[in-house]
Amino acid sequence: MSVDEAAVPAVLAARTGGSARRRGMVARPVALWQRRRAIRLLVGRDLKVRYASSALGYLWSVLEPLLLAGIYWFIFTQVFTRTVGAEPYIVFLIAGLLPWTWFNGAVTDAARALHVEAKLVRSTNVPREVWVVRVVLSKGVEFLLSLPVLFLFAFLYDASVDWQLLLLVPAVLLMATLVLGIGLLLAPLVVLVRDLERIVRIALRLGFYASPVIFAVQDVPEPWDAVFSFNPLAGIFELCRAGFFPGVVDWGHVGLSVAMSLGMLLVGWAVFARLERTVLKEI
Repeated sequence: MSVDEAAVPAVLAARTGGSARRRGMVARPVALWQRRRAIRLLVGRDLKVRYASSALGYLWSVLEPLLLAGIYWFIFTQVFTRTVGAEPYIVFLIAGLLPWTWFNGAVTDAARALHVEAKLVRSTNVPREVWVVRVVLSKGVEFLLSLPVLFLFAFLYDASVDWQLLLLVPAVLLMATLVLGIGLLLAPLVVLVRDLERIVRIALRLGFYASPVIFAVQDVPEPWDAVFSFNPLAGIFELCRAGFFPGVVDWGHVGLSVAMSLGMLLVGWAVFARLERTVLKEI
């Protein structure tokens, strides 16, 4: 066991001023920031365990989206005549599948965060949001570690690269905000309604086809394009692709993503704070 891993129980056991029940909505993020060391240790432990227990290690974070990209590329370029996306299509696919993998994995695991860690949630005096934040950040780190694969394919397929590659930064921040909000909303609800975990999995499968992963919102015919533009992932995916496909960004979509991500975070945090005491009685 490393020094960091050994420090996790001690850091979680340490007390801060005031219990979660006495913290207001403004003080809750402050309390979470005070436990940033615990979050960092938990994220590091998650990544070490995930990679150390697998022969392929890091490759697992990119293998699934790469296989899916290969399948969709073959179907839409070799079997059928493609009318969506942009060239090089393989880069377009990977630039959508990598953030989708972060979203899908983070929402799935964050929804189960309180239930899976029930013993620690009950016995440690840390803001309970820590268990959701830990999932969001660990999946986010995996996304960042997968970006070299995107850059490699962009180089191999001679994709154009310009300054809009910097838009990956706000894309990452927006995705983290959105996923954190959804995770904070779902985590307590899954404890109270166990069937919701299965519903989340089904919703994510349907959500893949309702999100501009293998196509762009601009490819959707009217009037359905307006419906797809209200998907908060639309603007985020456009920011992820902007460095390779400069014309793909619609700032209206990005604005909607910003508003919906911030709104989801506020709603998620409010629901989490409201249900926290009830959840502690159930787990």
